[in-house]
Amino acid sequence: MPNFRGTRFTNAHETLIWASKSEKSKYTFNYQSLKCLNDDLQMRSTWKLPICSGNERLKQKGKKVHSTQKPEALLHRILLASSNKNDFILDPFSGSGTTAVVAKKLGRIFLGIEKDKNYFEASIRRVKNTKPIEENYLDTLKNNRSKPRVPFGSLVEMGVIRPGTEIYDKKKKINAKIMVDGSIKYQETEGSIHKIAAKILGAESCNGWTYWYYKSGNSLKSIDELRQRLRPNN
Repeated sequence: MPNFRGTRFTNAHETLIWASKSEKSKYTFNYQSLKCLNDDLQMRSTWKLPICSGNERLKQKGKKVHSTQKPEALLHRILLASSNKNDFILDPFSGSGTTAVVAKKLGRIFLGIEKDKNYFEASIRRVKNTKPIEENYLDTLKNNRSKPRVPFGSLVEMGVIRPGTEIYDKKKKINAKIMVDGSIKYQETEGSIHKIAAKILGAESCNGWTYWYYKSGNSLKSIDELRQRLRPNN
């Protein structure tokens, strides 16, 4: 709201309350998706988004249908952060229907409640004219913590890959051998798939799952594919 009287700081933000019923409540927070949305930087708690304008703004006879219509970009970020495809979304004060519109686009199931007849009718038309995003494009990055951890040694224990097997970098210029305890040996150095890869690259750290490859027939395949076999639902 404007500060016409000059008696306080002008409001420069609106507060979004993100809450759960209790400390034990389960909730969704798609950290990796938000990070990707923000050029691989952690999403901050303050967001700068343009107000609703242009073709997105609902108008009737040249006048705004709703005085505080929220931009779809805001709800896109909120729903992407806190829900997944086919989750149920409720907006008990639906207004111009922005939540319902974005929920439909993102493949969420939605319910809106609105007592103002004009807002309700405008939002119904808006939702009907909204096309969902194609199913193929609704997949999002999963949080690392949502995936069960699989140590490389488990692949050896389970017989997915055998001790003595050679693994290579992507260009097949580097090769190492797998030891019985899940470590690998490169020249005179032994260590984890991550430690050896980092040493070869001269880096502080390296994701060995994406660095190393194994031979499958006449081609090389990422050892990360072997890890997926030990994860549930794969």
